[in-house]
Amino acid sequence: MKTYQTKDIRNIAIFGHGGSGKTSLLEALAFNAKAIDRMGRVEDKNTISDFDPEENKRGISISSAMAAIEAGGKKINIIDVPGYFDFIGEWYGALQVADCAIIVEDALSGVEVGTEKAWELICEKNIPALVVLNKMDRENVNFQKALEQTETYMGSKVVPFQFPVGEGLDFKGLKGIVSEKEYEYAGGKRSEKSVSIAEYQEYRDKLIEYAAESSEEMMEKYFEGEELSMEEIFAGLKVTFAQGNVVPLFVASATKNIGVDLLLDFIVRYCPSPLEAKKMKTVEGEEVAYDNKLPFSAQIFKTIADPYVGKLSLFKVVTGSLSGTMELLNSTQDKKEKVNHLYTMFGKKQLDIDEIVAGDIGAFAKLTDSITGDTLCDAKQKVEYENIDFPKPVISMAVSPKSKGDEDKLSTGLQRLREEDPTITIERNAETKQTLINGLGEVHVDVVSCKLKTKFGVDVELNEPIIPFRETIKKKATAEGKHKKQSGGRGQFGVVFVDFEPTHDLDVDMEFVDKVVGGAVPRNFIPAVEKGLRDCVLEGVLAGYPVVGFRCTLFDGKFHPVDSDEMSFKMAASLAYREGMPKANPVLLEPIYEIKIIVPEEYMGDIMGDLNKKRGRIMGMEPIQGGKQIINAEAPLKEMFRYATELRSMTQARGEFSMQFVRYEEMPATIAEKVIAEAKERKEG
Repeated sequence: MKTYQTKDIRNIAIFGHGGSGKTSLLEALAFNAKAIDRMGRVEDKNTISDFDPEENKRGISISSAMAAIEAGGKKINIIDVPGYFDFIGEWYGALQVADCAIIVEDALSGVEVGTEKAWELICEKNIPALVVLNKMDRENVNFQKALEQTETYMGSKVVPFQFPVGEGLDFKGLKGIVSEKEYEYAGGKRSEKSVSIAEYQEYRDKLIEYAAESSEEMMEKYFEGEELSMEEIFAGLKVTFAQGNVVPLFVASATKNIGVDLLLDFIVRYCPSPLEAKKMKTVEGEEVAYDNKLPFSAQIFKTIADPYVGKLSLFKVVTGSLSGTMELLNSTQDKKEKVNHLYTMFGKKQLDIDEIVAGDIGAFAKLTDSITGDTLCDAKQKVEYENIDFPKPVISMAVSPKSKGDEDKLSTGLQRLREEDPTITIERNAETKQTLINGLGEVHVDVVSCKLKTKFGVDVELNEPIIPFRETIKKKATAEGKHKKQSGGRGQFGVVFVDFEPTHDLDVDMEFVDKVVGGAVPRNFIPAVEKGLRDCVLEGVLAGYPVVGFRCTLFDGKFHPVDSDEMSFKMAASLAYREGMPKANPVLLEPIYEIKIIVPEEYMGDIMGDLNKKRGRIMGMEPIQGGKQIINAEAPLKEMFRYATELRSMTQARGEFSMQFVRYEEMPATIAEKVIAEAKERKEG
């Protein structure tokens, strides 16, 4: 592919609810740009952007994919973003580099939760957007209803640029509101004719008013009653669209390729180039414009881990240009990277390019240390761009290899997949000896486990994590620990008397107090007593969980001048622990988490009722913008493992939450009995 200058580049991201037709729209755009000879179909598993084996198996997009196409003398980098919410992390990388967004709606379903989430993020990132009412050829489609839904949710900025000619099974074309032309499609060809759009005059007047607002000169002309020319209207709309002040609405059927050619023409003519788009921000908050004259700098927004090809790093150039071999500085990690090849992406294909300029998107192969979010730049002029704020994981699962000896392969595979998807975190719990995958939902984590098998040859199983319970005591108890061993020659002898009592400070495991007087236990053996007790603290007497919040007071003992040694007193302390702790009313403690839930108001009753069933406590509520409420609550971790899935189900995916550990609390006896039984069963097994 040839080198395009910054003014001739368009960076577009396609968003929408799952099943709205984003992947099919990309196929149709590529077909109209003559980048492919035949449109693929999701059902046939032969589309440009759904090439991952997991995508083909599940029939959904799970990763964003980019396709660079050429049309009208422009290079258009299109990023197809997954619609399923377990993979919403992909949206954030795309929004970091997109200069314009397309929101695809299923014309029959109208505004769905995916539409809402996409609109919220696009507004937050302040990116211009247009809406495509896709699948206009579906039976029972009602254009007016879909339009009203969109206007209600997105506001008065939404203005139709087109109206359909026919609806549902009769959909055969569209009318352009500004161009005053009707376009009909038959046999793969488009015909057009001038028509009256008097019935849509209010929308045309609205578009003309938006166009006039683009400059003082046109505004003055408009208010003086002078008619704006077609060229002035489109020029004004281009400016006001780039500013995000108008959201054009188009109609189409991607699978039948109706209206997609006109959408492509709009992208070429009116979508902003990087020169007209929002600027990048550095970590210091400074804005940087896309400029070829400055030294090279770029940011990686996506990483693809492939066991055969190696690591591919997709990036957007912010300043300067790059060609050939060059050594760059990773300013985020302060490491050097050598670049040997430059590519542009077309689905899974890597197309060689000789040079890439500011505002363009490309790919590096086999970078050693760089990951998603990192900045690469000329070492002579260091710059670091604001990192991508990916959503935090909300669900954890324990992962283990089915075959012994695959632990190293598992570790390598997880690390590579972590580079590919920053919304995954991996941790090794030293206490439970489990490796945990943390992700955005059950499907997200399941996809990771499947990729481990298909990409890295590691067959794994997923289980709920072992909860890090704790134990403590509720009353004082005294115990004697006596260790005596005679086996010929020198024996072992040590006796200790210890008080065990609660301190109620659950942040401290054990407090040791020495109250021995008169040398009942020689000073040099007292550290051995403490060591023996601290070793025991790691395993409680109820279910084997670590013990916290108690005091051990050594107040008396006995020794033998010959047979006593450190090991004798360490063993004596252990015996005192085993005798005394069961008498001190031991109880099980569970971790309590602080939960912050954001939901639309209509779901408040369901959410609070569900929290009560989970032994949760509502701490407070506060309204926020958009008719939503923040619910602050506390709940035991034991009840929250699958809350991401449950909340999504209760709120039709409109709810979101975050949680963090706050403290340990005593567990109700009936529930504790089950946990103790499970722990004993696990130990015996």
